[in-house]
Amino acid sequence: MSDQGWGTKAYTGLLNIQSKYDVDIFYKEGITSEQIAERAIKEFQNKGVNLIFGNSSAFGTFFNALSKKYPNIHFVSFNSNAKNQNTTSMILDGYSIGFFGGKVAGYMTKTNIIGIVAAFENQPEVQGFTDGAKFENKQVKVLTKYVHSWDNREKASLLLEQLLSQNVDIVYPTGNSYNQEIIEKAKAEDLYSIGFATDRTDLGDGNVLTSTIQDIAELYAYTAKKFNEGDLSAGNMYFGMSDNFTSIGEFSEHVDKEFILKINKEINDFKKSGKLPNEQKAEDNEDDNK
Repeated sequence: MSDQGWGTKAYTGLLNIQSKYDVDIFYKEGITSEQIAERAIKEFQNKGVNLIFGNSSAFGTFFNALSKKYPNIHFVSFNSNAKNQNTTSMILDGYSIGFFGGKVAGYMTKTNIIGIVAAFENQPEVQGFTDGAKFENKQVKVLTKYVHSWDNREKASLLLEQLLSQNVDIVYPTGNSYNQEIIEKAKAEDLYSIGFATDRTDLGDGNVLTSTIQDIAELYAYTAKKFNEGDLSAGNMYFGMSDNFTSIGEFSEHVDKEFILKINKEINDFKKSGKLPNEQKAEDNEDDNK
């Protein structure tokens, strides 16, 4: 809950549910195996819990394996593949926001070398960012380093140093706990960055060109509302820019107004048509989320 990214926003979502519905909330961290997950589920069951959020794709696997034992609990995971009658996966379209974030980076780079400090290989926003940067700038080279963790700040910093030694002038950190630190280190080198998961324009001085935002707190609220109304479907549900659960954040003053007008028009066109400027549709990339 203290990662200042996805986890913090999810915890905010829980607090909002607690306030709106006057219910008790509980949370556990460090759930790294199916066995540990089941211990937590049993504890929650004993407290009368009937809705459990697993705040990543890994929980989809755990919930598919365990949920049939707990028919009175509804299990919600994210960006996974829900298979049982009391499991739901909320899938956020990361590719499209990544694509538009990549277009901004491709337009703004001076060295034509952009770096990504990614958590894992299967992040759709990483592929979207790469495709968007190359679509905007045919000369651009995108270098990607993988932390293989959402939160390993030390390794992420080492990978950033490797990227900077290769003349990278814009960096996109797609992790949780290390996200803000990478942006601040890039800023210290007078380099640009693209924010991830939450709006990072508050870091100041215009070094954050824009952010690829996933409004997980609002998605928690939406899920709780559907559940409370008895209308939360099993299976996979898809959300993206058209329903404002994902978005592109404010633009830095360093991005020229003509380009901002252009990309805002492209975003609006995408919301209406479902087609990105490269003619791909959001649903073409949904399997990357599972």
